[in-house]
Parts: sequence; structure tokens; C-alpha cells
Amino acid sequence: MGRIALLTCRELPEPDPDEAITLEALRAAGHDARMLAWNAPAEAPAAFDLCIIRSTWDYIWHVDAFDAFLQTAAQGSRLCNPLETVRWNIHKRYLATLEAAGLPVTPTLHVGRGESCTAADLDARGWGAVVIKPAVSGSSFATRRFEHDERAGALTFLRELTAQRDAMVQPYIATVEQGGERALVCIDGELHHAITKTARFKGDEEQVSSAHTPSEQERAFVQQTLACLPDPMREDLLYARVDVFDDGAGGLLLSELELIEPSLYFLQSPEALEAFVAAVERRL
Repeated sequence: MGRIALLTCRELPEPDPDEAITLEALRAAGHDARMLAWNAPAEAPAAFDLCIIRSTWDYIWHVDAFDAFLQTAAQGSRLCNPLETVRWNIHKRYLATLEAAGLPVTPTLHVGRGESCTAADLDARGWGAVVIKPAVSGSSFATRRFEHDERAGALTFLRELTAQRDAMVQPYIATVEQGGERALVCIDGELHHAITKTARFKGDEEQVSSAHTPSEQERAFVQQTLACLPDPMREDLLYARVDVFDDGAGGLLLSELELIEPSLYFLQSPEALEAFVAAVERRL
């Protein structure tokens, strides 16, 4: 039996529905499982056989300190997901990597810290309403939607963001309102269940459906997504969440690929929680 740390943070920005049932399931399987706040650890990561990143949701404000903690955890324990995968996935520039590999992704204009763009830059892409958010982000932090006639406000908001951090601009895809965004949850490389989520902007509460069986199209898209990962990132993925929506022409677009600390919606799928425990045990 193993000692397992589920990595969290000192003060959760919002409740984690997965936390209690994941702890209960691991303990029921005979393991010493406990929460460990990355920014206020009660024990050293090396005291655990596994350190599993779960609800470290405040790292977006302390990226360098978070990286340093994860490096310590990777050196003294086994970190899931692996450190290099986290470093690759933490910045949304990974979307450009996946797009270059042939994966259909949400069109994205990356705007670095201190950079700017113009209304003409957006109009040249044929974008009407746009969504602007940080390139390192979580939940709905600093994520806002602007209509076409709100270009001045959009560019002001973008300048405020890029004064402090990298940002990204994407067209607002109307099909999100019709079919929702689907979260496709994978455990140990296997797609288990899907959840439909409403679009979420700053201040919004997340609303999700019950679990449903992924379509064949969604299964194929997940396989394509994982195949497009750089070689080192395909190894030892304890979990992955592929967020997609309809492109309006019968295909799918990647919204986000979550390899760090996504909600896995175990309340909606007890079977996925069982698979998670089994995958954890294979790593002990």
C-alpha cells in the first residue's frame, strides 16, 4: 500500500467536487492518501510514494514558485502528471504546437507580455465577437467576451492583461451556446466519459451535465489529440481532459487540453474513479 499526496493549494478558489470521493476511494483501497497544499505543505513531497496534482488552482498567480515545488516533488517522489508535461501544458502556446501537428484547434492569436494588437488585426481574421484571456489561466480567471462593436473595450482589456502577462485572443464560437463544450475525460490513456459544460466567463459558475458516453467522433478526436502530443508528453499520463466543441461544419475543435489539474467529474462517473484508483495503483 502506498502513501499518496493529492496536491492542492492552501486556499481553494472554489470547491473541488472530486476531492472527498477520491480520498475515500484511495483509502478504501488501503492507501494512506491525504491532501498536500503545494504552497503550505505539512510534509515534504519526498515523504510520499506518489504526488498527484489535483486542485492546485492558485498556481496561475505564482507560476515560478509552483514550478519550483513541482521540481522538488519530482525529485523526491513520483509526480503525476510528469514535470515536463506540466511545464509544456501550463502555457496555452501548446495550442500552436498541436495545430502545427495537424489537430483542429480554436483559432488563437497569441499576444505576449508588452505586446499589443489592433482592431484591424482582429478584423483581418474575420473575427466578430472575441474571447480574451491570459495564456496561463484557470477556471474563468480574467476571461471576457466582447462583441464586435466592443472593439475599443476589448483592446483596452487586452492592453491591461499584457501589461502583466501573456494573453490570447480567440473568436467566440457560437456553437458553444448550442451544443456546449464537452469535456472528454481520459484515465491512463483510455477515454471514459464525457461531460457537457456551459461556456464560462469571469464570475460565472460552472454548470455541467450528467456523464454520457462519448461519440465515435469524440473518441477519434481524443486519439488524434494524444497522437499529436510531442513524444515526451505521451508518456505516463495518469489523466487527461480533452475539451472540445462543434466547429459548425460537422467537425470538432479543441478548446483546451488539460494535463495539469482538471476536474475529472468523478461524481458523474464512479466507474472513472475506479479506473483512476487502479491507474494510481499501477504506479505504486
